[in-house]
Amino acid sequence: MCTHPHRHTLHCILPPYILSRIAEHGPPGLRAAAMRGLLVDPTIRMVRAATGGPVIGALARLRTAAGVVRAATPLRTIRDAQGEPEAPGAVIVRREGDAPTGDAAVDEAYDGLGATFALFQEAYGRNSIDDAGLPLDATVHYDRDYDNAFWDGTQMVFGDGDGQLFNRFTIALDVIGHELAHGVTEKEAGLAYYGQSGALNESISDVFGALVKQYLLRQTAEEADWLIGAGLLTPAVNGVALRSMKAPGTAYDDPVLGRDPQPADMAGFVRTNQDNGGVHINSGIPNRAFHLAATAIGGHAWERAGQIWYDALLDPATRANTDFAGFARITRDVAARRYGSGAAETRAVAGAWAAVGVDMS
Repeated sequence: MCTHPHRHTLHCILPPYILSRIAEHGPPGLRAAAMRGLLVDPTIRMVRAATGGPVIGALARLRTAAGVVRAATPLRTIRDAQGEPEAPGAVIVRREGDAPTGDAAVDEAYDGLGATFALFQEAYGRNSIDDAGLPLDATVHYDRDYDNAFWDGTQMVFGDGDGQLFNRFTIALDVIGHELAHGVTEKEAGLAYYGQSGALNESISDVFGALVKQYLLRQTAEEADWLIGAGLLTPAVNGVALRSMKAPGTAYDDPVLGRDPQPADMAGFVRTNQDNGGVHINSGIPNRAFHLAATAIGGHAWERAGQIWYDALLDPATRANTDFAGFARITRDVAARRYGSGAAETRAVAGAWAAVGVDMS
């Protein structure tokens, strides 16, 4: 299910409510796979919690303490799990600088890690996920018919999808950016993965996942599709993506997957004990706020809107329990510090949060 209220959690792109829908309404063969996913993913979390796992950037921080920081270039390693539920995969199939392999999942993972590194380094001066040169690892071909991708605190892991409802999970660049951005949030703010702070955690990953794709394609805010997971759904599914930042609640409406449950503003805020208090559901509200701010500011979203969100993520006022209103105030304040209290950027940020019903008073 890939949810947990504490830090160092397993973050999955596919929400548990979608897996639950497949387990209940999907074809017989996929029901079993969905049930296995709902059972296996929490087990992975518990094992990582029990062992502690390598804390993000531990080796990089040791290098930093010793005065040795890697140059701001990616160091990627892709492993192949060969259909086994093991991560990291047993076989290294591509290292930094190696030529493409011809295996789409391997090469998409490699390119996606590089594109994410490039956004954070070139747009924000950040040296990898932990800002200390953390090597970027990924495992592909995880398990069989595995409908998910996740960041476990040390690496990315990708399933191949079931081929009926979902394609391979390396196919969507914004999914890769989304999952790696969880590592940035973990390192900087440690937003608790429950309720509004958890929805912010998910939203920030959607923001930077979208920006990774826009940066690679050099799209303006107006040109971008603002979809998370475009390409993941097969033609058998009535939908375009997992989420829409521009129009939350419209990404899919399908007999098996159900209807996209995301609200577009606080009037539709969902109060639930499922999905860690609705972290994948209510993230639609801050997602739309970012889209509104970015399109109001105009140009390339990673430049000014993205800079404001990145500054806010790093701001000391952003803490584990920060809620929507708190983060809205922080984005407004950092925009004012960077661009001026009466600047168009600051007005756009304040107006965007007001439009989704978040009260900053």
